[in-house]
Amino acid sequence: MSAADAGAGRVLAPDLSGGPLKGPASYFPSIENTYGKPMQEWLDLVAARPGDEKHGETVAWLKDDHGLGHGHANAIVAYVRAKQGR
Repeated sequence: MSAADAGAGRVLAPDLSGGPLKGPASYFPSIENTYGKPMQEWLDLVAARPGDEKHGETVAWLKDDHGLGHGHANAIVAYVRAKQGR
């Protein structure tokens, strides 16, 4: 299965049990441990945001509405946007 499900615009979480993760995904194990939700839930939330929303606005939403730290929120948004080609 591809990293992004083109039919639904869904961004799929990488396999966290494999080797070392690179880039924004390197934060994902810590995000799961810190906030108690699987990465797929976070990715789905961000992927469902309006397409014209700016990166910083999505980061602020994760911080304000979901209590994420800045680095964790930024990593999620960066990962989703990269997979969506934005």
